[in-house]
Amino acid sequence: MTTVIPVIPLKGSVGTAHTRVEGRDKVTGAARYAGEIPFAELAHGWLALSTTARGRIRSMDTDAVLAMPGVLTVLHHGNAPRLETGYPGLMGMQPDVSIALFQHDRVPHAGWPVALVVAETSEQAREAAEALVVEYDEEPHDTEFHADRPGAYTAADEPHAAAVTAKGDLEAELARSAVVVDARYTTPEEHHSPLEPHAATARWEAGRLEVVDSNQGAVWVQGELAGLFSLDPASVRVRSEHIGGGFGSKSVRAHQVAAVMAATVLQRPVRVVLTRRQMFSLAGYRSPTAQRIRLGADADGRLRALGHEALNLSSTVHEYLEPSAMPGRVLYGADAHHTAHRIVRLDVPSPTFMRAPGAAPGSFALESALDELAAKCGVDPIELRVRNEPETGPVSGLPFAGRTLVACFREGARRFGWADRDPRPGLRRDGRWLLGTGTASASHHAGTAPSTAAATAEADGTFTVRISASDIGTGARTALTLIAADALEVAPDRVRVLIGDSDFGPAMIAGGSMGTSSWAWAITAAVARLRERLAGSGAVPPEGVTVRADSTAAIAALPPKERHSYGAQFAEVAVDVATGEVRVRRMLGIFSAGRIVNPLTARGQFVGGMTWGISMALHEEAVRDRASGAHVGADLAGYHVAAHADVPDIEADWLPAERDEDDPINIKGIGELGIVGAAAAVANAVWHATGVRHRHLPIRPDRVLSEGQA
Repeated sequence: MTTVIPVIPLKGSVGTAHTRVEGRDKVTGAARYAGEIPFAELAHGWLALSTTARGRIRSMDTDAVLAMPGVLTVLHHGNAPRLETGYPGLMGMQPDVSIALFQHDRVPHAGWPVALVVAETSEQAREAAEALVVEYDEEPHDTEFHADRPGAYTAADEPHAAAVTAKGDLEAELARSAVVVDARYTTPEEHHSPLEPHAATARWEAGRLEVVDSNQGAVWVQGELAGLFSLDPASVRVRSEHIGGGFGSKSVRAHQVAAVMAATVLQRPVRVVLTRRQMFSLAGYRSPTAQRIRLGADADGRLRALGHEALNLSSTVHEYLEPSAMPGRVLYGADAHHTAHRIVRLDVPSPTFMRAPGAAPGSFALESALDELAAKCGVDPIELRVRNEPETGPVSGLPFAGRTLVACFREGARRFGWADRDPRPGLRRDGRWLLGTGTASASHHAGTAPSTAAATAEADGTFTVRISASDIGTGARTALTLIAADALEVAPDRVRVLIGDSDFGPAMIAGGSMGTSSWAWAITAAVARLRERLAGSGAVPPEGVTVRADSTAAIAALPPKERHSYGAQFAEVAVDVATGEVRVRRMLGIFSAGRIVNPLTARGQFVGGMTWGISMALHEEAVRDRASGAHVGADLAGYHVAAHADVPDIEADWLPAERDEDDPINIKGIGELGIVGAAAAVANAVWHATGVRHRHLPIRPDRVLSEGQA
């Protein structure tokens, strides 16, 4: 029998502000994170990392370390369990083989794990790991990234993104254009920096591997560990109840693999926690990018040509694509489109997903170039975007499942006071401060992935929902409680949602701004089936009534369309003419992201993304020492992020949801949308304040002063 998924009512719990269901536990300390959960006979592992950027391990003095107090074992390439790397990865992606620890003596980058020291206490393990003497045969290394790098190559197509797209004759349309922008933009290496460091505990229990972890997808980690250790996935259980931030970094990393190795060898629980410094080389990061934007337009600003070429780096052991050229494929119409991604492999750690992969750095370049084109054409930046609204996907030709970008700009302009803006740069002052305003588009793919969920009617009149979702700080647990309550037509306090356990079955990870929509679809389907089972039946038996649902077939039946969330970012900045300091005075983001489940946590997500955009524009920049190949200042003192003093009056709001007749859930992710375009809005405001265009992030005071004098 086919289960019809009902549209969740617009009135009820969904759409009203609710504090987090686990909020009290978090603020009182009752909620335990992965590094805090006690286990009997727990041992502690500490990773020893390479001090050279390229070469081979010549020798390792493990005897001296094994003689130190409390040390249980030292795992390294000579004695570690062998791992498999040919298994299929999540959603068709290739596994990152850099997590296959201690399989050879090669060192591909500084900070590469060369050993794991396991001891009775964390202090003993750390002291021993720091005392471990490793000698290397060093080789010349290369970590320098720039736009004209030799050895760069065109990336392979990703499962969900083509490396190159082309429509029309780009060169011919550029030649016919009355106005042309041809500019290069760069973004630096950036790091996730979640509040909670990465931590995992592994143990064997009755022949089954259990991992208690901080991750963005328990089933994801389960599958990767099963593949690496050649295990039946059913014999691996991964639990991750509370996560203190992830942003793309908390998938499978070296510490989980090391913990499983040690637990297998010692047959006792082993915990491995990364330090903040270790996270800079072991937790992934956003690759630096070098981007070239070419825009050709008629005198009135209508685009004839849009070209976007993007280069990112990757490690020598794993290819990772930062798809920065993606935004232009869906945002603006042009007679000719050409986008391409290229990669260069260097002696550096492997990059990974970071909030709004590709869209965050790509929007900085594209939206800055659009601002430059508007200035050249003498057209208002918002009006320029309106004139280039596409009727269908600019590259795909697919219809849009709702297109609300212009509506976001209209509402944002009204609330920001854009109509009062003098378009001429460098005119407004407040004492020693030059003032300027800027704007940019935001957009992110709104996808839904197959998931499973179980719903149980308990004998006491309450309901339990089980789904292997992850709440990485977004408030997902609360949102899913509201969704389930409305589907059941009961109050939220009668619903308990259990998450973060691979035993609950396959489900989408917390990533790609697809989590809530994917999980909501599965939960709603499970509830619909449960209500069918309960209809006309008597009392619920003591063991309850449980049904399961799988959304795979329903999602596969969705007609192909361009599905995106949208937003308009606005920023006002002040620039100190003497010091070059840039201060963001206010920001406004108006977004369109389907139905907003919980306005309280949604606003927090939007504001958090916009804050990260400020940080991206003005502060964040990881620097590598060319001589050593290692980071300079690999901590939160050397790697600057926005602090409270940097965060101004930030306002985020959204438009009423548009109805997508094909999607009964009509929820679009918001975790990544808030950062897209935010850095560009700040950069465009700095140009308006000073008359100087900054094409390289971050916009540091020294760059403001030097480029202002050029």
